[in-house]
Amino acid sequence: MLAICCLSLFMVGVDNTIVNAALPAIQRDLHTTVTGLQWVVAAYTVVLASLLLLAGSTGDRLGRRRTFQTGLLLFTLGSLLCSLAPGLDWLVAARALQAVGGSMLNPVAMSIITNTFTEPRERARAIGVWGAVAGVSMALGPLLGGGLVDSVGWRAIFWANIPVGLAALVLCALFVPDSRAEHPRPLDPVGQLLIVVLLGSLAYGLIEAPTAGWASAQTLGCCALAALALACLVPHELRRAAPLIDPRLFTRAPFAGAVAIAICGFAALGGFLLLNTLYLQDVRGCSPLHAGVLTLPMAGVTMLVSPLAGRLVAARGARLPLVVSGSAMAAGMLMLTGLSTHTATWQLVSSYALFGLGFGMLNAPVTNTAVSGLPPAQAGVAAAVATTSRQTGQALGVAVIGSLATSAVHGPLSTGFASASHVGWWIATACGAAVLTLGILTTGRRTG
Repeated sequence: MLAICCLSLFMVGVDNTIVNAALPAIQRDLHTTVTGLQWVVAAYTVVLASLLLLAGSTGDRLGRRRTFQTGLLLFTLGSLLCSLAPGLDWLVAARALQAVGGSMLNPVAMSIITNTFTEPRERARAIGVWGAVAGVSMALGPLLGGGLVDSVGWRAIFWANIPVGLAALVLCALFVPDSRAEHPRPLDPVGQLLIVVLLGSLAYGLIEAPTAGWASAQTLGCCALAALALACLVPHELRRAAPLIDPRLFTRAPFAGAVAIAICGFAALGGFLLLNTLYLQDVRGCSPLHAGVLTLPMAGVTMLVSPLAGRLVAARGARLPLVVSGSAMAAGMLMLTGLSTHTATWQLVSSYALFGLGFGMLNAPVTNTAVSGLPPAQAGVAAAVATTSRQTGQALGVAVIGSLATSAVHGPLSTGFASASHVGWWIATACGAAVLTLGILTTGRRTG
């Protein structure tokens, strides 16, 4: 049962990062712009972030196995449609369908695990395996994607999901028992709609800003709509007995800090993956596989330190891993702020390794800080909010960093992108510094 749940996690985690390796090939084949490529990534992360909270409560209400199977079916169908997409619009729509299915997998799988492994030590061990698979899957995405794109083509990154998804679907029917919550939370359609409007309008406004203009009516209108949705969401959720997302949680400094840290850290990840892929393939002329091999130090270091981060949190608390995370991410991104066409390979590899160290140290303290000190009834919601924050951060990183870098490009990507990307690397550096600062300010005895 644990293997089945981790199989779905691996599939979704890899898909979160594997697409970046195929972006230049998609751009050439579908004749799209960098803005179009941002939508290929953001359509998945925005929809996933918008629906994660709803999916968890749906599983509690309708049955976790049924919801999990529905998610597997939609994710597999979305992957098939992605592989057959004749144009950008079709690909973006299929990516959104993938995300609808993906939103039903991770939170529901975690519910299955926590309800199956009831003995504390067994549960801790199962969650440890789960966390390790999450880190490995996201880190391996660029390398696996590079190999598939180089040998078969960009559509192969979606074909790979189909047999895995079908196998997980069959195994789930055979081995995973159904379960439901005794007292599921009532549905909150208004709150869910406001979250979709908030994230969707913000992402659309930021991604389309280079084309429409940063001060255009479209961009300002989208930002105003996002602000209005947030202004309506907070009082609406405060009035509900069982809110979809409880604003009162944000009055706790550790929880608010964990959410902000997750957004900053994953914004740096989203921006890093987008900028680095375009730089290595379009500017340096690397093949997708060569680009994936160059990022292997990031994947390797992430896999090595992710389990260590969990042990450090258990032994020393969240502050030390967060200090290491923020410092390493900021240092790694700072090394790329002067990027040029001829930047030395050792400098690139060193920055990737530092970023991998920072990213590997990030997840365990974020989750621990978000749920520590909360009663069991609120811990699940807090963990779901932390997960949503990760996806929101990645979507914002792609939107903000990608749009600002695109706006600064003059001429073709091959000659103008390296210098144009400097603003993006500075923002990623600032995100790492924010992780460091927030980690110091919101953890420790005085902030409990």
